[in-house]
Amino acid sequence: MDPSPRPYHHGNLRAALLKTAERLLERDGPAALTMRAIAREAGVSHTAPAHHFGDLPGLLADLAATGFTRLAETMRRAATDPAPRAPLHAYVRFAQDHPGLYTLMFRSDRLDYGRESLAAASREAWSILFRSVGSDTDSAAQADLTTTDLTTLGHVTYRWSLLHGFCTLLLDRRLDPLLAAPSCGGDPHVLLDAMVPPPAAAAAAVRPPPPAPESTSPPGCR
Repeated sequence: MDPSPRPYHHGNLRAALLKTAERLLERDGPAALTMRAIAREAGVSHTAPAHHFGDLPGLLADLAATGFTRLAETMRRAATDPAPRAPLHAYVRFAQDHPGLYTLMFRSDRLDYGRESLAAASREAWSILFRSVGSDTDSAAQADLTTTDLTTLGHVTYRWSLLHGFCTLLLDRRLDPLLAAPSCGGDPHVLLDAMVPPPAAAAAAVRPPPPAPESTSPPGCR
């Protein structure tokens, strides 16, 4: 008989299983995430994960939900920083620190967004993100899409697209040649500052140009 104690007990097993799943995800990649592998890594019965999550999609949804909750908190803290780009840098650091989890959070093919834990956590993260990537004039904007004007929606989409695309390229190591340039010094946040305009400039970039003034030339001189 194995005299070593089980590492977890029923009081914290659910949280322990999620922590174990995240560790496996970051260490071995998404293909390693099976119910049996997670149970084995956690040192519990192979039926234990099913008791808490039902099946693997349920476990992945709850794992992604913890990611969105942590991302929301990260962005919320960064929003108190007076530096205008602080939330953007916080978003990228989250992706850098948790690459497997970040990728899973946006893998709709593996996640059931009908699961309430995931739906609620992603809504909360979206609400914080919506305000964090807004321009100076959008600072009071709320993530109520029924009352948000098209200009604000366009601005938020533009800025988030830059941010999410940057993280995806960074995690896929597609930015390595650019980061190797002396002007970047290997720091993706230097490149981020160069890529993402300040909030006011970003708002202007998606604002339609004003109509050209009518000519004031006298008749016959046009």
